[in-house]
Amino acid sequence: MQTIVDWVLALMESIGGPGIALGIFLENVFPPIPSEVILPLAGFTAAQGRYSMVEAILWATLGSVTGALLLYGIGAALGMDRLKAIAHKMPLVDVSDIDKTDVWFTKHGPKAVFFGRFVPGIRSLISIPAGIDRMPVAQFLGYTTAGSLIWNSLFVWLGFQLGDRYELVEKYMDPISKVVYLLIILAVLGVLAWMVLRARRRSHDPDDQIDVDTLG
Repeated sequence: MQTIVDWVLALMESIGGPGIALGIFLENVFPPIPSEVILPLAGFTAAQGRYSMVEAILWATLGSVTGALLLYGIGAALGMDRLKAIAHKMPLVDVSDIDKTDVWFTKHGPKAVFFGRFVPGIRSLISIPAGIDRMPVAQFLGYTTAGSLIWNSLFVWLGFQLGDRYELVEKYMDPISKVVYLLIILAVLGVLAWMVLRARRRSHDPDDQIDVDTLG
């Protein structure tokens, strides 16, 4: 992680704001790179007078939106038909699961895209189902930009205020991020366990169809 931090810092020092945009773009495409490190670092360098805090926020938001658009494009290229074809070949997965997820995302997608920008891990990946669902690009950009602007502003401002103590942000955010990642893993394991149980039940009674809606 320190190597990544040093590399991003070198980018910011050498090319300024575009270095922030590139760092955040990579954070969107490769979630293991934490924005909780890059953004306070951008605020710290802004406090040194290399650029203004507003410039740092705008460059960071540009990087966020550009990275989100790339992942949206990947989702759109995959498309619902291809996803269903893949699901049809996968064990444990029903095409009806994809349909129900699609219905949910069509209804709640804008909120998921906006609030997803505040959740580690989800912040990047939420753009893919938005692309698969073919959420209108203008709508996707609006919610992504709004959520990213809030998130980026908070952490750049914290780095600006803390100065050379900007690492405190990562220190306090890291446990929260780990809890979130753990909850995501548990949720995924829970879904897999439910799929296994469904498959076993159907193997004993093929006519038995468990509706996912009955689970909550």
